[in-house]
Amino acid sequence: MKRFAIVSVLILLVTLAGVLATQRGTSPAPAPQATGDTTAKAVASANAFLATLDATERAKAAFPFDSPQKTNWSNLPSGAYQRNSLRLGDLTPPKRDGALALVASVLSTDGYRKVTDIMNGDEALRGRGGGQTGARAGAPGQGGGGGGGRGGRGAAFGAAEYYIAVLGTPSPATPWMVQFGGHHLAINVTIVGRNNVITPSLPAAQPARYMLNGQTIRPLGKENDKGFALIGALNAEQRRQAILTYRVSDLVLGPGEDGKTIQPEGILATSLNESQQAMLLDLAHEWVGILNDEGATARMAEIRSNLSRTYFAWSGAVENGGIAYFRIQGPTVVIEYAPQQNDLDHIHTIYRDPTNDYGARLITQ
Repeated sequence: MKRFAIVSVLILLVTLAGVLATQRGTSPAPAPQATGDTTAKAVASANAFLATLDATERAKAAFPFDSPQKTNWSNLPSGAYQRNSLRLGDLTPPKRDGALALVASVLSTDGYRKVTDIMNGDEALRGRGGGQTGARAGAPGQGGGGGGGRGGRGAAFGAAEYYIAVLGTPSPATPWMVQFGGHHLAINVTIVGRNNVITPSLPAAQPARYMLNGQTIRPLGKENDKGFALIGALNAEQRRQAILTYRVSDLVLGPGEDGKTIQPEGILATSLNESQQAMLLDLAHEWVGILNDEGATARMAEIRSNLSRTYFAWSGAVENGGIAYFRIQGPTVVIEYAPQQNDLDHIHTIYRDPTNDYGARLITQ
């Protein structure tokens, strides 16, 4: 059964939400990607999308690869943060379809589903009149109703309030980037030849659970459940090493923290048994696997090869249903999961690679 988006009084939003719901429902899944095929598909999708735009739209969608737009992303909604790229709600349905096709071309099937679940969740939030924007420094305390955001009228929510940009010239050889995001979502996919990365990325959720056509949707449900399953699998001594002696209640390396590092904490992966290590890798894959299959396989191989220097840290309740922060940290990965303001219905997460955010290592190879 197809998952249709929340009914909107605005025809534009209904159309957009319908597109997302169709992708989330029973339409045929994308064909499996052949090795080396990802870049070619992404280049074709990017060029096809850009070709549909008029000059004004293209000026908002196309940037030089080293433009400041590269780091212009946030968890905050429109009106509380200025993204300066091309807004989905300003596009005709065919152009919007092209934008979403480009996003899908650089993600896995499950990754694209997660993205649309987050967007449909924001549409549900819009239907509730908005919500709190988070506890990060500089964030306003309350978002306004769903009708604000543009022209300084306050925060705006919903599926139309997501933005897309292409940085650099889509190419099978030289670096370029696809950037997509809005409230509680930032996807930054850098492509260099046959290689690609999705760091930094910020998949978040508010609400963390909502109903859509009679079905319960939890955009980050697997991340939550697998995290609690892992801490629950540790014995007393392992928990003593994993659980931090102080409280962490927000992302440490979230938006605006590019280039910063933190001291590894928690339990080393080599202090876990084989089954627990598999659980740790499976948990990490929830973030890494948003990327297309080809790129995710390469990134997971890097994480697996560095288990002797990878840590798992925990702060908070250890029973599922409680408030808890957790972190996976290794040479090529930092993943954080942080409920906001003691609210299980408002989750922020981040995935970074200290060596490869925005494809830094790929570019120098």
